[in-house]
Amino acid sequence: MWFLYLLSWIGIVIQISFVILSVAAGLYYIAELIEEYTVFTCRVIRILILVTMAIYGGLFLFEDLPASLIICGIISQVTHLLVLRTFPFFDLTSLPFIGAVAFVVIDHYLAFQYFSSVYYPFSQVLAYFTLCLWLVPFCFFVSLSANENVLPTLAETRPLNTDESDVVTNYFSRRSKRYGLLSFFNYAKESILPQRVKKAF
Repeated sequence: MWFLYLLSWIGIVIQISFVILSVAAGLYYIAELIEEYTVFTCRVIRILILVTMAIYGGLFLFEDLPASLIICGIISQVTHLLVLRTFPFFDLTSLPFIGAVAFVVIDHYLAFQYFSSVYYPFSQVLAYFTLCLWLVPFCFFVSLSANENVLPTLAETRPLNTDESDVVTNYFSRRSKRYGLLSFFNYAKESILPQRVKKAF
């Protein structure tokens, strides 16, 4: 009996490892797609924001959720629309970005406070958190690396024409410093996974 119990724990560890690898591979693929199709990604995120606003409208009409939870959620989606104006560039010190982060925290606080005091089935609570609180911020998180391969344009916030560098040299010097999700996965792939050695005959 103890041997089968031990095998069950080994099986759970293997299953969790496969799930983690699958999620990492999926995120890597999505990050590559976002880098290639930034305009389409912007449209998809805008549609997701509008769908989330419609979900909040449905919750207001058909459910007994508190008005503060719904109003705060709609304001959060408006701040997401303001952050989307400069997509794929994100200014972490801009007022819309700071407001979006603040409203994500406030939304989670209000949701935890409400759902801990009023009983709802777990599937409904998970649906609310997934569709209303996590979907759009997750899309922004995955698309943080989208501006790494974008050529410099007039939308750059910093002036690029200094005495020591022009637009092209500044772009290639900045390109070597990558901090996005895709660069993290590339680093993990190069450092963890074994490399193929080509045989020379």
